[in-house]
Amino acid sequence: MYKRVLLKLSGESLGGPEGRGINEDSINRQAAEVAAAVKAGMQVAIVNGGGNIFRGLQGVGKGFDRVNGDKMGMLATVINSMALAMALRSQGIKAEVFTATPMEPIARYYVREEAVKVLEEGGVALIAGGTGNPFFTTDSGAALRALEIGADVLLKGTRVDGVYTADPEKDPNAVKYDELSFDKAIGDHLKVMDQTAFALCEQGDLPIIVFDMNVSGSLTCILNGEKVGTLVHK
Repeated sequence: MYKRVLLKLSGESLGGPEGRGINEDSINRQAAEVAAAVKAGMQVAIVNGGGNIFRGLQGVGKGFDRVNGDKMGMLATVINSMALAMALRSQGIKAEVFTATPMEPIARYYVREEAVKVLEEGGVALIAGGTGNPFFTTDSGAALRALEIGADVLLKGTRVDGVYTADPEKDPNAVKYDELSFDKAIGDHLKVMDQTAFALCEQGDLPIIVFDMNVSGSLTCILNGEKVGTLVHK
């Protein structure tokens, strides 16, 4: 159903149960999921968050200004992408890390055509460093890169199995949506992605699937057109 996707992963998902640092079991499990999808024919680009290492907003009020805090968060996404790339290579998948600002020889500077070439050759392009600018989240960066590379869908891998009326980890009465519109997601201020990311996807007519990345085989199910998680669309 989807040939080319952009997968957005939170930094916390790489940090294991505590959501901190890089958890070997978590990163290897996610690499195995991506590898299986790639071997089945899906072209996968990945944007990682950096919250398991440093989140820019965490530093505000603690001696960090927002601009430098966000720059530190961008560097955290590069570390996560490098770690996931190594895990993918151990699964026999070619993986290249691209960054929004020049960081050679640590990673390649992001050029759309070069990232797409990696996908077309059966590899995974990990696009790190957000948009390269402060005040933009990695969700917004993921939406931007998905539109740039011509992805069929933006996949948001989370710890829950979709979008709910409230946080299901805090509210036992929260109700899951199977589908919802961008207008409702934006109007109800649903927190699964930020408003800028929703707006970019709406303008680009790019659907979003929010799903639980920890469920084994979930990416392959999406590749096969099965209903997984919550679909957000026009």
